[in-house]
Amino acid sequence: MAIEVDDLTRSFAAPRRRLWWGRRSRDDADRSDLEAVSGITFKVDAGERVAFVGPNGAGKSTSIKMLTGILYPTSGTATVLGYTPWLQRKELARHIGSLFGQRSQLWSQLEPMKSFAMLASIFGLTDREMTTRVGELGELLGATDLYRRPLRDLSLGQRMRCELTATLLHRPRLLFLDEPSIGLDLVAKQAFRCLLADLNRDLSTTIFLTSHDAADIEQVAERVIVINHGTIRFDGPVSDLGDAEGRVESRLGELYAEDLPGQLGREPT
Repeated sequence: MAIEVDDLTRSFAAPRRRLWWGRRSRDDADRSDLEAVSGITFKVDAGERVAFVGPNGAGKSTSIKMLTGILYPTSGTATVLGYTPWLQRKELARHIGSLFGQRSQLWSQLEPMKSFAMLASIFGLTDREMTTRVGELGELLGATDLYRRPLRDLSLGQRMRCELTATLLHRPRLLFLDEPSIGLDLVAKQAFRCLLADLNRDLSTTIFLTSHDAADIEQVAERVIVINHGTIRFDGPVSDLGDAEGRVESRLGELYAEDLPGQLGREPT
């Protein structure tokens, strides 16, 4: 089992309002904690490709931060590759990879190869192991010719290939991908999705993906977990989420709009 989550909850203290002269507002005593994640339960098998999706503020990032050990939960339990993430974060880090579309783990002033060398040292890889691994990934990702060029000179699609190389350098068994295709053009997005499918097929890498792009879900994932208001609203095969033409976007819109106040659930005028 790659991920096992049982009744996981995370609450945050509600911000306290202060009056302009510095005293607390009278209604502060009635303000309850904000529950970002509310008792979610699910399992992910090794080698599975799962999309974990929902609208902004649904609890996705909070959930991933708990699963990677960045946040402690308020209650509930979780294991990732047999580790309790928030108690064994250092041990877990050697077996997982994280790729965030809006954050780089490479140094823009350096060639990717030099960044790889520093990351390899952090993960305890020998020079020979690093060279072998970079060669394998360069061939798999079609990125060998990019590694000796300054990162700042690469296009976004080329940079994402280098980012993925860095993520996979230590042979992680599980990938956490948060909006990995953001900012890529249509051609680069399609190539990136194919790369993820190849990694899963060739290396049996478990993929846990968050994305607002329905095409990422349709082409990369085989299973979808939809979270909204901190609770799971759907968990099943991608095919069960699609409409008559197999598209998941319309059904996702319905799940995202559930219980939302005001005009979020209204038809555009």
